[in-house]
Amino acid sequence: MNRGVLVDSGPLVALLSKNDSRHHDCVKAIETLAPPLLTSWPVMTEVAWLLRAHPTALEKLFTAVEVDFLKILELDRRFLGWAKVFLKKYHDIEAQLADATLVYLAEREKIEVVFTLDQRDFSIYRTSRNRVFKTLPD
Repeated sequence: MNRGVLVDSGPLVALLSKNDSRHHDCVKAIETLAPPLLTSWPVMTEVAWLLRAHPTALEKLFTAVEVDFLKILELDRRFLGWAKVFLKKYHDIEAQLADATLVYLAEREKIEVVFTLDQRDFSIYRTSRNRVFKTLPD
């Protein structure tokens, strides 16, 4: 059963920036996905920071949430303790908070697919059941 797809900051930036080297790959991948794509506030913050010089792209990002193309999943209190363990475990690869939120949400929501350009890290991360993520684009 497909419970949705989590989206990382890289594809969102690429989709919103035609000059991004991965723009076409992400546009092609997005055509195969059913909305809403799921994400977290730390991912949104990272995307907003990366697109800060492009107000039109930021408007499109916000519109994607308003029209339910993108849904921001809330983090609960359990995330903090979970994140401390996760960030310590993956310290050697410099795991980021945004990645931690996606792995946490994947576990909580039983999601196995992550739309990310960070293939290296998401091929290393494991859920608590030692499951490997399916990543897009292939």
